[in-house]
Amino acid sequence: MSRWSFVGRTDELNRLLSAVTGAEGRGLFFSGDAGIGKSRLLREGVTALPRDGYAVWSIAASATTAALPFGGLIQVLPTEQPHGLSPAGILRWAVDVLQQQAAGRRIVLAVDDAHLLDPPSAALVHLVARADNATVVGTLRDGEQLPLPIRALWTDDLVDHVELKPLAPADTTRLLSEILNGPVDATSADRLGRLSEGNPLLLRELVFAVDREELTRTYGVWKWTGRLDLAPNLADLIDIRIGQLTSGVRGVVELVALGEPLGLHLLNQAADPVDVETAEERGLIAVEHDDRRTNVRLAHPLYGEVMRRRCPVSRTRRLQARLAELLELVGKRRRDDLLRVAVWRLDSGTAQDPALLLDAAGQAFARYDVPLATRLARAALDAGGGFDAAELLATILMFADRPDEAIEVLDAVSADIEGDRRLSRWLTVRGMVSYWGLSQESTVEEIAARRSTLRDSADQARVLAFEGIMRLHRLDTGLALRLGQTVLDRPAASVAARELARSTIAHLQAAQGQLHRSTTAINQVQAEAGRWRADMPYLQLALELARGTRLALAGDLAGIDAIVADEFADLAGAGDFRLGTGYLAILQAYAARLRGQSDAALRTSLGACAVLATSRVYAGLAQAERAQAAALRGDAAQAAEAMAEADRTHAPGMVVLYPWLEQARGAVLAAGGDVSGAVKHLTGLADRLRADGFAGHEVHVLHDLVRLGQATAELGPTCSDGSRRTVAQRLAELSERVDGVLPPLLARHARAAAGGSADDLLAVADGFEALELAVYAVEATAAALDRLRQQRSPAAAGPARERLAALLGRCDLIRTPALQAGCPALSEREWQVARLAADGVTSRVIAERLFLSARTVENHLQRIYGKLGVAGRAELRAALRAIPGHDGGESG
Repeated sequence: MSRWSFVGRTDELNRLLSAVTGAEGRGLFFSGDAGIGKSRLLREGVTALPRDGYAVWSIAASATTAALPFGGLIQVLPTEQPHGLSPAGILRWAVDVLQQQAAGRRIVLAVDDAHLLDPPSAALVHLVARADNATVVGTLRDGEQLPLPIRALWTDDLVDHVELKPLAPADTTRLLSEILNGPVDATSADRLGRLSEGNPLLLRELVFAVDREELTRTYGVWKWTGRLDLAPNLADLIDIRIGQLTSGVRGVVELVALGEPLGLHLLNQAADPVDVETAEERGLIAVEHDDRRTNVRLAHPLYGEVMRRRCPVSRTRRLQARLAELLELVGKRRRDDLLRVAVWRLDSGTAQDPALLLDAAGQAFARYDVPLATRLARAALDAGGGFDAAELLATILMFADRPDEAIEVLDAVSADIEGDRRLSRWLTVRGMVSYWGLSQESTVEEIAARRSTLRDSADQARVLAFEGIMRLHRLDTGLALRLGQTVLDRPAASVAARELARSTIAHLQAAQGQLHRSTTAINQVQAEAGRWRADMPYLQLALELARGTRLALAGDLAGIDAIVADEFADLAGAGDFRLGTGYLAILQAYAARLRGQSDAALRTSLGACAVLATSRVYAGLAQAERAQAAALRGDAAQAAEAMAEADRTHAPGMVVLYPWLEQARGAVLAAGGDVSGAVKHLTGLADRLRADGFAGHEVHVLHDLVRLGQATAELGPTCSDGSRRTVAQRLAELSERVDGVLPPLLARHARAAAGGSADDLLAVADGFEALELAVYAVEATAAALDRLRQQRSPAAAGPARERLAALLGRCDLIRTPALQAGCPALSEREWQVARLAADGVTSRVIAERLFLSARTVENHLQRIYGKLGVAGRAELRAALRAIPGHDGGESG
């Protein structure tokens, strides 16, 4: 693990520095809980101050010096104090000493844990704060008794007092990555972040407390899958916060720990209301209002970890049974009350009703809580739940990446299949497990053969809907469409069957470029979610795949942001529903990549690869997106490695995803320097997409060819006059057939690249920028600038250069063939000269530094000006900023 790094707190650090260096020189004190990061923030601020203008003294007060006069300032004042002075005289002497040592510089007194200062030291700090040439900054711990002189600092308006908030979730994730020296998957980061509540010290202790066997690293991404093993120092830290408790108050905290969120009325029945009030006053529990219910939670998640670990098993089971009894007595008024009762019954060993367990398992699965749903469904099966429990358990095991177990469960109840309803459900669940879980493609024909034995129209529709989506995934698109329409035409079909069929059709429509129709279908599926989720919660995956395909092909990055932030993403992450979190991470990486955020794209795609490592459904797609992100950064080695992994992990039953994988292969070839190979591959891919009718994908592949300089290349079948269409002509044709604002823009880019003016390219760049497609905007602007350089149009090149520099400044590292093609090639020596000249270094000094003659430097500069298309030094800095890797990296 790496050293504890300083992460986040940018606004707070800037405020601290402004408090010291600002015109008023007003001080600042931060207060907050132990471990929130006050001391580190103070140290970082003090370290950043220039010592030539400030006399900085750092004081760390402690309990050991609190009883000694001036013990808090022992690091600052001389060891020998003058004798015979009054207390006021000693204070004046101490101030004079600090002024003498400052030697005319501004005094900065930084006091950490100022609440521990002894009275004389606190009085001196207050006195220094009143000096015209001094600033006092410091930290305080919440809940501590403050010395009166310290409290008077802000009551006398000498300093500002700010409560330091917990780290934001994004900063918590960054700190985790620093501690573990590598990225952390989103679910693990969220879990640890919630347990620590943004407290850096608690977060670090939590990481050290995690069982190392359950903290694994896949594709460089850390993932925590196990339970928390509280280390002694972490438990002691929580014990200090909890303090000594009476048996009644401890019972209250234990009840809340076992049942939170717990209704206040329920808690008052299970415990003495006086003890409940005491626990709230002590800050151990928090009462909050949720709709019309008043709930009680623990004041900190780790309190629950400590209390649950230390509560004897017998008392734990008794308290859980008592909670279940009380909730059953008052009536299960809310939907999740049934789930809570079932969990308490299961944990207390009093669960005897298989129907209760089965209903609760269904609820847990509908909330995408896979681990809990698995426990409840298995308990229901063990309690005699029969076929229905086996069907649900097998379904959940499929989404827990345990298909072999799922098949065993289903086969064990095959003799219990009676009637069409059971047969249809058994066929669909077993088909799902064997097709997607075990990659057995023959499943489709097996289902098709057995569905003919069903007589009930609704049961037939369910099997038809499943067969339809399997047909789509293996690229039997015509039959998939017919099956989907057949289901929609059957009035007896269930809501779940109809919306599964509609999702299949919506996915196919998006791939074909019928984006408006796809949107309508997707919206209808979403509108019916309340009716299908209880029966078929995993239908959400088919919906997200259809919706994600449509948004990606439409270039709707804001739409991708919306679904990544939707409720399903939160539920899937919290419930370890990996297919959901993994696919959404792929979409998130896609959006980041097209925005030019290559760091985030690579990091997020690696996270998707880690989440999906044990499930082959989207594993290949995740690796393909990782390959695209690496290719965008010019990392040919990682791009090739990811592409090889994509080929190895791609599920044979997910052929419908081939456009994404093969498009990534083209990017990988180009990143590796084989541009002609990339062109040949993408041309063949465009022909295949045309044959399959996937016009929505084809426009993007054709645009990749445009980006590789192939706008005028011929492709496709021979026309009646013996000619073949060019890439630009084919894009123009498709722009009239494929819905949305993006296809016409891609066609305009092709026309401009084929022979348009620089102004045409800049107008296209405007269009891309409006859609947040920064990579395409950068490439179009770079192409325009290259044309202006060739035309020797310095007046027009200047604004284009500034615009390109601004676009690149908003992107992370991007190195694409389109950028490299128009990038002026500077030698290593020319880069050295150009950077120094752009920084204002004279030719004579450049010559001295590089051991060259002044004439040689001038000759280099003239060649540099010619390559960059600039008139002289005044334009040099902007010209270098408009070159990717202008720091002198590989662009030269």
